[in-house]
Amino acid sequence: MSFIRTVHATAGSSPLPTAASHDSGSEPMSSGLRLLLASGAGLSVASIYYSQPMLGVMGASLGASDTAVGLVPTLTQLGYALGILLLTPLGDRFDRRRIILLKAALLSVALLLGGLAPDIGLLLGVSFAVGLTATLAQDIVPAAATLAPEHERGKVVGTVMTGLLLGILLSRVISGVVAEHFGWRAMYGLAAASVALVGVAAWRGLPRFHPSSTLSYGALLGSLASLWRRYGALRRAALAQGLVSVGFSAFWSTLAVMLHGAPFHLGSAAAGAFGLAGAAGALGAPVAGRLSDRFGPEVVTRLGAGLAALSFAAMLAVPWLEPNARLWLIGASAIGFDLGAQMMLVAHQTMVFGIDPAARSRLNAVLFVCMFIGMAVGSAGGSLVLARWGWAAVTLLATASALAALLVRLFPGGRSPLQVR
Repeated sequence: MSFIRTVHATAGSSPLPTAASHDSGSEPMSSGLRLLLASGAGLSVASIYYSQPMLGVMGASLGASDTAVGLVPTLTQLGYALGILLLTPLGDRFDRRRIILLKAALLSVALLLGGLAPDIGLLLGVSFAVGLTATLAQDIVPAAATLAPEHERGKVVGTVMTGLLLGILLSRVISGVVAEHFGWRAMYGLAAASVALVGVAAWRGLPRFHPSSTLSYGALLGSLASLWRRYGALRRAALAQGLVSVGFSAFWSTLAVMLHGAPFHLGSAAAGAFGLAGAAGALGAPVAGRLSDRFGPEVVTRLGAGLAALSFAAMLAVPWLEPNARLWLIGASAIGFDLGAQMMLVAHQTMVFGIDPAARSRLNAVLFVCMFIGMAVGSAGGSLVLARWGWAAVTLLATASALAALLVRLFPGGRSPLQVR
Protein backbone atom coordinates (compact mmCIF):
# COMPACT_ATOMS: atom_id res chain seq x y z
CA MET A 1 0.00 0.00 0.00
CA SER A 2 1.68 3.19 -1.22
CA PHE A 3 0.16 5.33 1.52
CA ILE A 4 1.77 3.17 4.20
CA ARG A 5 5.14 3.24 2.47
CA THR A 6 4.97 7.03 2.23
CA VAL A 7 4.21 7.36 5.92
CA HIS A 8 7.07 5.01 6.73
CA ALA A 9 9.47 7.05 4.60
CA THR A 10 8.46 10.40 6.05
CA ALA A 11 8.51 9.03 9.58
CA GLY A 12 12.20 8.36 9.26
CA SER A 13 13.21 11.24 7.02
CA SER A 14 14.44 13.58 9.75
CA PRO A 15 15.34 13.35 13.42
CA LEU A 16 12.68 14.38 15.91
CA PRO A 17 13.65 17.63 17.68
CA THR A 18 13.69 17.07 21.41
CA ALA A 19 11.83 20.31 22.08
CA ALA A 20 9.00 19.22 19.79
CA SER A 21 8.71 15.66 21.00
CA HIS A 22 5.62 15.27 23.10
CA ASP A 23 3.68 12.16 23.91
CA SER A 24 3.45 12.14 27.65
CA GLY A 25 0.46 14.42 28.05
CA SER A 26 2.10 16.02 31.11
CA GLU A 27 2.13 19.64 29.97
CA PRO A 28 -0.95 21.92 29.99
CA MET A 29 -2.55 22.31 26.58
CA SER A 30 -2.83 25.85 25.26
CA SER A 31 -6.14 27.23 24.00
CA GLY A 32 -4.56 27.74 20.58
CA LEU A 33 -3.65 24.07 20.29
CA ARG A 34 -7.17 23.06 21.37
CA LEU A 35 -8.62 25.32 18.70
CA LEU A 36 -6.29 23.82 16.10
CA LEU A 37 -7.27 20.26 16.99
CA ALA A 38 -11.02 21.00 17.21
CA SER A 39 -11.16 22.94 13.94
CA GLY A 40 -8.96 20.39 12.19
CA ALA A 41 -11.25 17.54 13.24
CA GLY A 42 -14.37 19.46 12.20
CA LEU A 43 -13.15 20.66 8.80
CA SER A 44 -11.74 17.28 7.82
CA VAL A 45 -14.81 15.23 8.77
CA ALA A 46 -17.10 17.81 7.13
CA SER A 47 -15.57 16.79 3.79
CA ILE A 48 -17.59 13.58 3.96
CA TYR A 49 -20.94 15.37 4.09
CA TYR A 50 -20.57 18.40 1.81
CA SER A 51 -21.84 16.52 -1.24
CA GLN A 52 -25.17 15.39 0.19
CA PRO A 53 -27.22 18.61 -0.28
CA MET A 54 -25.59 19.22 -3.69
CA LEU A 55 -26.42 15.92 -5.39
CA GLY A 56 -29.24 17.36 -7.48
CA VAL A 57 -27.20 20.18 -8.99
CA MET A 58 -24.16 17.95 -9.38
CA GLY A 59 -26.14 15.40 -11.36
CA ALA A 60 -27.59 18.06 -13.65
CA SER A 61 -24.19 19.66 -14.16
CA LEU A 62 -22.45 16.40 -15.05
CA GLY A 63 -25.34 14.84 -16.94
CA ALA A 64 -25.41 11.92 -14.51
CA SER A 65 -28.41 9.84 -13.48
CA ASP A 66 -29.83 9.99 -9.98
CA THR A 67 -28.52 6.48 -9.35
CA ALA A 68 -24.99 7.37 -10.43
CA VAL A 69 -24.79 10.62 -8.49
CA GLY A 70 -26.24 8.84 -5.47
CA LEU A 71 -23.05 6.79 -5.34
CA VAL A 72 -21.05 9.89 -4.44
CA PRO A 73 -21.95 9.92 -0.71
CA THR A 74 -22.03 6.10 -0.65
CA LEU A 75 -18.44 5.79 -1.85
CA THR A 76 -17.35 8.60 0.45
CA GLN A 77 -18.78 6.80 3.48
CA LEU A 78 -17.28 3.50 2.32
CA GLY A 79 -13.88 5.13 1.97
CA TYR A 80 -14.20 6.62 5.44
CA ALA A 81 -15.16 3.31 7.03
CA LEU A 82 -12.28 1.48 5.33
CA GLY A 83 -9.90 4.30 6.26
CA ILE A 84 -10.82 3.97 9.92
CA LEU A 85 -10.20 0.24 9.80
CA LEU A 86 -7.09 0.18 7.60
CA LEU A 87 -5.31 3.51 8.15
CA THR A 88 -6.16 4.80 11.62
CA PRO A 89 -4.11 2.09 13.42
CA LEU A 90 -0.98 3.55 11.77
CA GLY A 91 -1.09 6.33 14.37
CA ASP A 92 0.36 3.91 16.92
CA ARG A 93 3.20 2.88 14.62
CA PHE A 94 4.35 6.21 13.11
CA ASP A 95 4.65 9.86 14.11
CA ARG A 96 1.04 11.07 14.23
CA ARG A 97 2.07 14.56 13.18
CA ARG A 98 3.44 13.30 9.88
CA ILE A 99 0.34 11.20 9.26
CA ILE A 100 -1.87 14.24 9.90
CA LEU A 101 0.18 16.40 7.53
CA LEU A 102 0.19 13.77 4.79
CA LYS A 103 -3.54 13.11 5.03
CA ALA A 104 -4.30 16.85 5.04
CA ALA A 105 -2.31 17.26 1.82
CA LEU A 106 -3.97 14.26 0.14
CA LEU A 107 -7.46 15.31 1.25
CA SER A 108 -6.92 18.82 -0.10
CA VAL A 109 -5.84 17.42 -3.47
CA ALA A 110 -8.79 15.02 -3.58
CA LEU A 111 -11.28 17.80 -2.85
CA LEU A 112 -9.69 20.04 -5.46
CA LEU A 113 -9.93 17.26 -8.05
CA GLY A 114 -13.57 16.79 -7.06
CA GLY A 115 -14.28 20.41 -7.90
CA LEU A 116 -12.55 20.03 -11.26
CA ALA A 117 -14.07 16.65 -12.17
CA PRO A 118 -15.37 16.73 -15.79
CA ASP A 119 -17.55 13.64 -15.45
CA ILE A 120 -19.23 11.43 -12.88
CA GLY A 121 -16.63 8.65 -13.23
CA LEU A 122 -13.78 10.75 -11.94
CA LEU A 123 -15.98 12.27 -9.25
CA LEU A 124 -16.85 8.82 -7.94
CA GLY A 125 -13.20 7.84 -7.69
CA VAL A 126 -12.36 11.12 -5.98
CA SER A 127 -15.27 10.64 -3.56
CA PHE A 128 -13.78 7.37 -2.33
CA ALA A 129 -10.39 9.09 -1.89
CA VAL A 130 -12.05 11.92 0.06
CA GLY A 131 -13.57 9.44 2.50
CA LEU A 132 -10.30 7.54 2.86
CA THR A 133 -8.23 10.64 3.68
CA ALA A 134 -10.92 12.38 5.75
CA THR A 135 -10.00 9.87 8.46
CA LEU A 136 -7.55 12.61 9.33
CA ALA A 137 -10.18 13.47 11.95
CA GLN A 138 -9.62 10.09 13.61
CA ASP A 139 -5.90 10.80 13.88
CA ILE A 140 -6.50 14.17 15.51
CA VAL A 141 -8.67 12.83 18.35
CA PRO A 142 -6.04 10.35 19.69
CA ALA A 143 -3.43 13.10 19.27
CA ALA A 144 -5.50 15.34 21.52
CA ALA A 145 -5.84 12.57 24.12
CA THR A 146 -2.07 12.05 24.05
CA LEU A 147 -1.25 15.74 24.43
CA ALA A 148 -3.80 16.40 27.18
CA PRO A 149 -2.83 16.18 30.87
CA GLU A 150 -4.50 13.15 32.39
CA HIS A 151 -6.61 15.17 34.81
CA GLU A 152 -8.28 17.08 31.96
CA ARG A 153 -8.23 14.50 29.20
CA GLY A 154 -12.02 14.26 29.13
CA LYS A 155 -12.38 18.02 28.80
CA VAL A 156 -9.87 18.20 25.94
CA VAL A 157 -11.39 15.24 24.08
CA GLY A 158 -14.81 16.83 24.57
CA THR A 159 -13.62 20.10 23.03
CA VAL A 160 -12.12 18.34 20.02
CA MET A 161 -15.25 16.21 19.61
CA THR A 162 -17.36 19.37 19.63
CA GLY A 163 -15.39 20.57 16.62
CA LEU A 164 -15.79 17.21 14.91
CA LEU A 165 -19.51 17.00 15.59
CA LEU A 166 -20.16 20.57 14.52
CA GLY A 167 -18.34 19.75 11.30
CA ILE A 168 -20.72 16.85 10.72
CA LEU A 169 -23.89 18.72 11.60
CA LEU A 170 -23.17 22.07 9.95
CA SER A 171 -21.48 20.80 6.78
CA ARG A 172 -24.79 20.17 5.01
CA VAL A 173 -26.10 23.63 5.84
CA ILE A 174 -22.92 25.33 4.62
CA SER A 175 -22.62 23.35 1.40
CA GLY A 176 -26.27 23.94 0.54
CA VAL A 177 -25.87 27.71 0.87
CA VAL A 178 -22.56 27.84 -1.02
CA ALA A 179 -23.81 25.61 -3.84
CA GLU A 180 -26.98 27.66 -4.24
CA HIS A 181 -25.11 30.96 -4.57
CA PHE A 182 -21.77 29.97 -6.11
CA GLY A 183 -22.15 26.45 -7.49
CA TRP A 184 -21.10 23.01 -6.25
CA ARG A 185 -17.57 23.28 -7.66
CA ALA A 186 -16.96 26.35 -5.50
CA MET A 187 -17.85 24.30 -2.41
CA TYR A 188 -15.22 21.70 -3.27
CA GLY A 189 -12.65 24.46 -3.80
CA LEU A 190 -13.55 26.08 -0.48
CA ALA A 191 -13.30 22.71 1.27
CA ALA A 192 -9.88 22.05 -0.28
CA ALA A 193 -8.62 25.44 0.88
CA SER A 194 -9.92 24.93 4.42
CA VAL A 195 -8.18 21.55 4.78
CA ALA A 196 -4.97 23.00 3.32
CA LEU A 197 -5.08 25.70 6.02
CA VAL A 198 -5.51 22.97 8.64
CA GLY A 199 -2.40 21.28 7.26
CA VAL A 200 -0.36 24.49 7.44
CA ALA A 201 -1.56 25.17 10.99
CA ALA A 202 -0.75 21.57 12.02
CA TRP A 203 2.72 21.86 10.47
CA ARG A 204 3.37 24.98 12.52
CA GLY A 205 1.56 24.11 15.74
CA LEU A 206 1.64 20.35 16.32
CA PRO A 207 4.50 18.69 18.19
CA ARG A 208 5.98 15.44 16.97
CA PHE A 209 4.86 12.16 18.49
CA HIS A 210 6.99 9.17 19.37
CA PRO A 211 5.51 5.95 17.92
CA SER A 212 4.06 3.81 20.68
CA SER A 213 4.33 0.48 18.81
CA THR A 214 6.88 -1.32 16.65
CA LEU A 215 4.39 -3.81 15.20
CA SER A 216 4.27 -4.38 11.46
CA TYR A 217 1.21 -3.20 9.55
CA GLY A 218 -0.24 -6.71 9.40
CA ALA A 219 0.32 -7.16 13.11
CA LEU A 220 -1.31 -3.81 13.81
CA LEU A 221 -4.48 -4.90 12.03
CA GLY A 222 -4.37 -8.27 13.74
CA SER A 223 -4.04 -6.57 17.10
CA LEU A 224 -7.48 -4.97 16.63
CA ALA A 225 -9.05 -8.37 17.24
CA SER A 226 -6.70 -8.98 20.15
CA LEU A 227 -7.69 -5.69 21.77
CA TRP A 228 -11.35 -6.58 21.31
CA ARG A 229 -10.88 -9.95 23.00
CA ARG A 230 -8.67 -8.63 25.78
CA TYR A 231 -10.60 -5.60 27.00
CA GLY A 232 -14.19 -5.99 28.15
CA ALA A 233 -14.37 -2.24 28.73
CA LEU A 234 -13.68 -1.68 25.02
CA ARG A 235 -16.40 -4.12 24.00
CA ARG A 236 -18.97 -2.53 26.29
CA ALA A 237 -18.09 0.96 25.05
CA ALA A 238 -18.25 -0.08 21.38
CA LEU A 239 -21.51 -2.00 21.85
CA ALA A 240 -23.25 0.81 23.75
CA GLN A 241 -22.12 3.48 21.28
CA GLY A 242 -23.15 1.32 18.35
CA LEU A 243 -26.61 0.78 19.83
CA VAL A 244 -27.33 4.46 20.46
CA SER A 245 -26.04 5.21 16.94
CA VAL A 246 -28.79 2.99 15.52
CA GLY A 247 -31.45 5.37 16.82
CA PHE A 248 -29.43 8.46 15.92
CA SER A 249 -29.06 7.37 12.30
CA ALA A 250 -32.63 6.08 12.00
CA PHE A 251 -33.92 9.54 12.94
CA TRP A 252 -31.70 11.60 10.64
CA SER A 253 -32.03 9.25 7.66
CA THR A 254 -35.85 9.38 7.72
CA LEU A 255 -36.51 12.95 8.90
CA ALA A 256 -36.59 14.53 5.43
CA VAL A 257 -39.01 11.89 4.13
CA MET A 258 -41.30 12.33 7.13
CA LEU A 259 -41.33 16.13 6.84
CA HIS A 260 -42.02 15.93 3.12
CA GLY A 261 -45.33 14.15 3.72
CA ALA A 262 -48.55 15.22 5.41
CA PRO A 263 -49.21 17.26 7.45
CA PHE A 264 -45.93 19.19 7.04
CA HIS A 265 -45.17 19.19 3.29
CA LEU A 266 -41.75 20.71 3.93
CA GLY A 267 -38.72 20.60 1.65
CA SER A 268 -35.13 19.51 2.18
CA ALA A 269 -34.13 22.95 3.46
CA ALA A 270 -36.40 22.49 6.46
CA ALA A 271 -34.91 19.09 7.20
CA GLY A 272 -31.45 20.61 6.98
CA ALA A 273 -32.47 23.30 9.47
CA PHE A 274 -32.98 20.57 12.09
CA GLY A 275 -29.25 19.98 11.81
CA LEU A 276 -28.87 23.26 13.70
CA ALA A 277 -30.80 21.71 16.58
CA GLY A 278 -28.39 18.79 16.52
CA ALA A 279 -25.50 21.24 16.52
CA ALA A 280 -26.88 22.81 19.69
CA GLY A 281 -26.71 19.38 21.29
CA ALA A 282 -23.14 18.90 20.12
CA LEU A 283 -22.08 22.01 22.01
CA GLY A 284 -22.61 20.03 25.21
CA ALA A 285 -19.68 17.73 24.43
CA PRO A 286 -17.16 19.77 26.49
CA VAL A 287 -19.57 19.63 29.43
CA ALA A 288 -19.61 15.85 29.08
CA GLY A 289 -15.82 15.86 29.13
CA ARG A 290 -15.67 17.90 32.32
CA LEU A 291 -18.28 15.66 33.94
CA SER A 292 -16.18 12.64 32.97
CA ASP A 293 -13.12 14.19 34.62
CA ARG A 294 -15.07 14.97 37.79
CA PHE A 295 -17.47 12.06 38.26
CA GLY A 296 -16.01 9.40 35.99
CA PRO A 297 -17.00 8.45 32.44
CA GLU A 298 -19.26 5.57 33.55
CA VAL A 299 -21.72 8.02 35.13
CA VAL A 300 -21.71 10.17 31.99
CA THR A 301 -22.43 7.22 29.69
CA ARG A 302 -25.49 6.35 31.77
CA LEU A 303 -26.72 9.94 31.81
CA GLY A 304 -26.21 10.20 28.05
CA ALA A 305 -28.03 6.96 27.26
CA GLY A 306 -30.90 7.90 29.57
CA LEU A 307 -31.22 11.35 27.99
CA ALA A 308 -31.22 9.85 24.49
CA ALA A 309 -33.90 7.30 25.43
CA LEU A 310 -36.14 9.97 27.01
CA SER A 311 -35.73 12.28 24.02
CA PHE A 312 -36.61 9.55 21.53
CA ALA A 313 -39.57 8.43 23.65
CA ALA A 314 -40.92 11.99 23.84
CA MET A 315 -41.47 11.93 20.08
CA LEU A 316 -44.06 9.19 20.53
CA ALA A 317 -46.42 12.06 21.37
CA VAL A 318 -45.97 13.65 17.93
CA PRO A 319 -49.11 12.15 16.29
CA TRP A 320 -51.36 13.73 18.95
CA LEU A 321 -50.04 17.29 18.62
CA GLU A 322 -50.79 20.16 16.28
CA PRO A 323 -48.33 20.48 13.33
CA ASN A 324 -46.45 23.45 14.79
CA ALA A 325 -46.21 21.79 18.20
CA ARG A 326 -44.93 18.63 16.49
CA LEU A 327 -42.07 20.55 14.90
CA TRP A 328 -41.09 22.12 18.22
CA LEU A 329 -41.14 18.74 19.94
CA ILE A 330 -39.04 17.14 17.21
CA GLY A 331 -36.52 20.00 17.43
CA ALA A 332 -36.30 19.78 21.22
CA SER A 333 -35.94 16.01 21.04
CA ALA A 334 -33.16 16.36 18.45
CA ILE A 335 -31.23 18.57 20.86
CA GLY A 336 -31.76 16.07 23.67
CA PHE A 337 -30.84 12.83 21.94
CA ASP A 338 -27.94 14.42 20.09
CA LEU A 339 -26.55 15.71 23.39
CA GLY A 340 -27.05 12.28 24.95
CA ALA A 341 -25.26 10.51 22.09
CA GLN A 342 -22.35 12.95 22.18
CA MET A 343 -22.06 12.66 25.97
CA MET A 344 -21.74 8.92 25.53
CA LEU A 345 -19.17 9.23 22.75
CA VAL A 346 -16.93 11.63 24.70
CA ALA A 347 -17.13 9.47 27.82
CA HIS A 348 -16.48 6.28 25.85
CA GLN A 349 -13.43 7.82 24.21
CA THR A 350 -12.16 8.93 27.61
CA MET A 351 -12.59 5.33 28.77
CA VAL A 352 -10.90 3.60 25.85
CA PHE A 353 -8.01 6.08 25.65
CA GLY A 354 -7.19 5.17 29.23
CA ILE A 355 -7.14 1.41 28.58
CA ASP A 356 -3.78 1.26 26.82
CA PRO A 357 -1.97 4.53 25.94
CA ALA A 358 0.23 2.68 23.43
CA ALA A 359 -2.82 1.55 21.43
CA ARG A 360 -4.97 4.68 21.39
CA SER A 361 -5.31 4.87 17.61
CA ARG A 362 -6.35 1.22 17.37
CA LEU A 363 -8.75 1.49 20.31
CA ASN A 364 -10.33 4.55 18.70
CA ALA A 365 -10.60 2.66 15.40
CA VAL A 366 -12.51 -0.20 17.04
CA LEU A 367 -14.89 2.22 18.77
CA PHE A 368 -15.66 4.15 15.59
CA VAL A 369 -16.02 1.10 13.37
CA CYS A 370 -18.71 -0.20 15.73
CA MET A 371 -20.33 3.23 15.80
CA PHE A 372 -20.49 3.35 11.99
CA ILE A 373 -21.90 -0.18 11.88
CA GLY A 374 -24.67 1.03 14.18
CA MET A 375 -25.28 4.05 11.96
CA ALA A 376 -25.50 1.86 8.86
CA VAL A 377 -27.97 -0.47 10.59
CA GLY A 378 -30.01 2.52 11.77
CA SER A 379 -30.13 4.09 8.31
CA ALA A 380 -31.26 0.89 6.61
CA GLY A 381 -33.58 -0.15 9.43
CA GLY A 382 -35.11 3.30 9.80
CA SER A 383 -35.99 3.51 6.11
CA LEU A 384 -37.51 0.02 6.15
CA VAL A 385 -39.52 0.67 9.31
CA LEU A 386 -40.79 4.03 8.04
CA ALA A 387 -41.97 2.49 4.77
CA ARG A 388 -43.84 -0.34 6.50
CA TRP A 389 -45.13 1.09 9.78
CA GLY A 390 -44.61 4.86 9.75
CA TRP A 391 -42.84 7.45 11.86
CA ALA A 392 -44.08 6.09 15.20
CA ALA A 393 -42.29 2.81 14.49
CA VAL A 394 -39.06 4.70 13.74
CA THR A 395 -39.41 6.43 17.10
CA LEU A 396 -39.93 3.07 18.83
CA LEU A 397 -36.84 1.67 17.11
CA ALA A 398 -34.74 4.65 18.24
CA THR A 399 -36.08 4.46 21.80
CA ALA A 400 -35.41 0.72 22.02
CA SER A 401 -31.83 1.12 20.77
CA ALA A 402 -31.10 3.85 23.34
CA LEU A 403 -32.60 1.75 26.14
CA ALA A 404 -30.47 -1.19 25.06
CA ALA A 405 -27.39 1.06 25.23
CA LEU A 406 -28.42 2.13 28.74
CA LEU A 407 -28.74 -1.51 29.81
CA VAL A 408 -25.23 -2.22 28.55
CA ARG A 409 -23.90 0.66 30.67
CA LEU A 410 -25.96 -0.27 33.75
CA PHE A 411 -24.82 -3.91 33.72
CA PRO A 412 -22.17 -4.34 36.45
CA GLY A 413 -18.79 -4.46 34.78
CA GLY A 414 -17.44 -7.29 36.87
CA ARG A 415 -20.37 -9.60 36.06
CA SER A 416 -21.08 -8.54 32.50
CA PRO A 417 -20.92 -11.35 29.93
CA LEU A 418 -18.94 -8.90 27.81
CA GLN A 419 -16.29 -8.34 30.44
CA VAL A 420 -13.03 -10.28 30.41
CA ARG A 421 -11.81 -11.08 33.89
